Amino acid sequence: MSEMNSAAEAAAPHRYTAAMAADIEARWQDTWEAEGTYEAPNPSGDLAGDAAVAARPKKFVMDMFPYPSGAGLHVGHPLGYIATDVFARHQRMTGHNVLHTLGFDAFGLPAEQYAVQTGTHPRVSTEANIKNMQRQLRRLGLGHDTRRSFATIDPDYYKWTQWIFLQIFNSWYDDNAQQARPIEELVAQFESGEREVPGGGAWSALSAVERAEVLGQYRLAYASDAPVNWCPGLGTVLANEEVTADGRSERGNFPVFKAKLRQWNMRITAYADRLLDDLDALDWPEAIKLQQRNWIGRSEGARLDFAVDGDDSARITVFTTRPDTLFGATYMVLAPEHGLIDSIVPAEWPEGVKKAWTGGAATPAEAVAAYRKQAQTKSDVERQTEHKDKTGVFTGAYALNPVTGKRIPVFVADYVLMGYGTGAIMAVPGQDERDWEFAEAFELPIIRTVQPPEGWEGEAFTGQGPAINSSNDEISLDGLGVAEAKAKITEWLVAKGIGEATINFRLRDWLFSRQRYWGEPFPIVYDEDGVAHALPESMLPLELPEVDDYSPRTFDPDDADTQPETPLSRNEDWVNVELDLGDGVKRYRRETNTMPNWAGSCWYELRYLDPHNTEKLVDPAIEQYWMGPREGQPHGGVDLYVGGAEHAVLHLLYARFWSKVLFDLGHVSSAEPFHKLFNQGMIQAYAFTDSRGVYVPAAEVEEQDGKFFHNGRPVKREYGKMGKSLKNAVTPDEMSAEYGADTLRLYEMAMGPLDVSRPWDTRAVVGQYRLLQRLWRNIVDESTGEVTVVDAEPDEDTLRALHKAIDGVGQDMAGMRFNTAIAKVTELNNHLTKSGGAVSRSVAEKLVLLVAPLAPHIAEELWHKLGHADSVVHQDFPVADPAYVVDESVTCVVQIKGKVKARLEVSPSISDEELEALALGDESVVAALGGAGIRKVIVRAPKLVNIVPA
Repeated sequence: MSEMNSAAEAAAPHRYTAAMAADIEARWQDTWEAEGTYEAPNPSGDLAGDAAVAARPKKFVMDMFPYPSGAGLHVGHPLGYIATDVFARHQRMTGHNVLHTLGFDAFGLPAEQYAVQTGTHPRVSTEANIKNMQRQLRRLGLGHDTRRSFATIDPDYYKWTQWIFLQIFNSWYDDNAQQARPIEELVAQFESGEREVPGGGAWSALSAVERAEVLGQYRLAYASDAPVNWCPGLGTVLANEEVTADGRSERGNFPVFKAKLRQWNMRITAYADRLLDDLDALDWPEAIKLQQRNWIGRSEGARLDFAVDGDDSARITVFTTRPDTLFGATYMVLAPEHGLIDSIVPAEWPEGVKKAWTGGAATPAEAVAAYRKQAQTKSDVERQTEHKDKTGVFTGAYALNPVTGKRIPVFVADYVLMGYGTGAIMAVPGQDERDWEFAEAFELPIIRTVQPPEGWEGEAFTGQGPAINSSNDEISLDGLGVAEAKAKITEWLVAKGIGEATINFRLRDWLFSRQRYWGEPFPIVYDEDGVAHALPESMLPLELPEVDDYSPRTFDPDDADTQPETPLSRNEDWVNVELDLGDGVKRYRRETNTMPNWAGSCWYELRYLDPHNTEKLVDPAIEQYWMGPREGQPHGGVDLYVGGAEHAVLHLLYARFWSKVLFDLGHVSSAEPFHKLFNQGMIQAYAFTDSRGVYVPAAEVEEQDGKFFHNGRPVKREYGKMGKSLKNAVTPDEMSAEYGADTLRLYEMAMGPLDVSRPWDTRAVVGQYRLLQRLWRNIVDESTGEVTVVDAEPDEDTLRALHKAIDGVGQDMAGMRFNTAIAKVTELNNHLTKSGGAVSRSVAEKLVLLVAPLAPHIAEELWHKLGHADSVVHQDFPVADPAYVVDESVTCVVQIKGKVKARLEVSPSISDEELEALALGDESVVAALGGAGIRKVIVRAPKLVNIVPA
């Protein structure tokens, strides 16, 4: 085989091969970098450049922030990067000033885990990973403006992440103005008496600690005792996504407990309505909008108070979307984390309490404590699982149903969460399935308040119907529909002073603390009284200090009562400092938690605009130019944002929140970060496991008669993700070495629609390789290397093929239908190959321009071989001649008395007179008329002739 290849290379030394592709690609990548080919000029600032280019319509194209993994890229990773590159290149060629670059989201747990295992500083491993990823991406020929790249771990970058945190910390949400405002304005309202101080009294009479506590109720960034997922075996708090459904850590499989820790939070709930409403103007997939709407979870209902029997000061507040069912509330349930529990639990069990309610404990306090400890081991997902056995324990306390006056028992149960509503529910088992199951388990009364259909028995009825069993001496709902009943009972509750109509959201405030090392330090210090103070801007960035040990302190995995010890807390010299914050030098203690990995990705689109600005977050004129509101984009934002659908809620919601705060405070003109969102699919692959269930290298598996074997032994095939651990990963380096980067780019774009997942098949890559070889062969002689095009005009068939391709490819590029664009390029290229003879120069040049966004290296090489000195990157994309785009003929239908009698193939430009004569002369029409006269002929050239006989 090698002898055959050698003979072929000798016969065609200038054939397009992988070796030639490697040479062409490396050479042009170096040239593009040296000449700044992809640099996008700003209208002002240090990146201002060609004024004529900056005057063009702008297009800001972005990929979702990549995390630089130590494993490097496999061929699935660059799918979106190649797509945005193709789109950006086409936009440049259609007259746009295109900003397209890529940075790195480099803080996070993977680098810290590696540091724990090896002792390597996270920065060292992360920067090495970034360099490797930059090398791999450069090899793909991505047209990024590298001047604008950065990593979130750069102090010059996270200085502004810290600055934004302080803007949020020093702000509050004014419900009247429906926007964030500086905290100083709130203080001024308290001082002047314009706004009443919570709890009454004068602002001037409050101590510094009391003032801090009041402002903490308003600040958009605030610290509070929050329920968290505490994993003693790992020594850290975990995000919900890091906890399995059975309440254990994904990493290490340690038990995870619910605990209360002092944590930083972002008051994203203040923006719930705006986050919902502004979705309507965004060009996002409807599925993503729906996920955000469901996550925010807006619901209308009533908030009402239940008095605790025997305690005049205690009230249990609940939110319900069905206040009309209040007459059927036969018990109450508090979440195990509810703060009221300890104060209402009596010392002894009430007389006659059922044994099943006590959990076998001697006192209510012991029962509640034991149940709380049990609930700590369960994740929120596990607690909410449908049809699981309902567990709970009686608190020993009773509440009073406000409409019936009856005493109803108050339970603690884990199916109620503090994360929704008030952490307390009025249980109406007749109208709620979970409440019904609990009531049956604990032998509690069930009263229906909505009439079920005839014969409905043995389960809750959650549908619509007239109210029943819902009246007292003051109000009756009986016979009313649900909507009427809800309105009437809410009005009554408001009049009695025990309730109000309200709107509730599923969305919770954003837990913003992590007990880790590798993250942005908080620019916060605490004084001797524990009051939090913001560092002045002059002290930013607050850089991460060195620590001796990156590992969190671990504890007995089963000891839920332990507290985390953060790595930063071990550096005493950094933690305890003397600072002058404007009122003299004082001693302070730094915050030793770090920000979550989401922080850096909440605003990175702004840094791309003005990456070297040391004085401002972003120059206002530059931000307005690239992201400001314009026609069709009322909230502004990035023109195209491409990434996976897995970020539908968290990243996208957090980034929208930060944008709105910055917009409210006047720092940016765009109220939304991303106007258009496109979710690319995944590249998937087959993986193979042996009889032990262990993955074997997919490349070594052989197929025989529909079965699969590894080293002669049968293996099982499965389909799904591509990854190193699955031993089915194919790297872009491998594909580029074997076929060239342009072939890899074409194959990934040709595999199918961009938004659909598709299977990887290495054997199919050769199809795109052959396309490029044919393209090369149509322009360059493989024996001599000379350009073979001629200056003769192309024939009409070629002109039609060319302009149809130009028209179709242009539309497909704009619509991100790259697979069909490639099909049209292939069709044109095949036409030229089959036509034989030399290709016309005008056709060859336009074909190269069509290919340029998709396969930029070979296009650049051919463009220069065709005699051009300027880069193909900034050439105008071809424009189709409409005369050649239309079909050569169209089908004309000839009808007699409304029935089709003939079909004629005619020129699209045929006149009415010509078409009428042609129709009347057709043999089928003559036969159908049978010699009858013609009263009227209606002609609609070129598609219809209707003949009305006499």
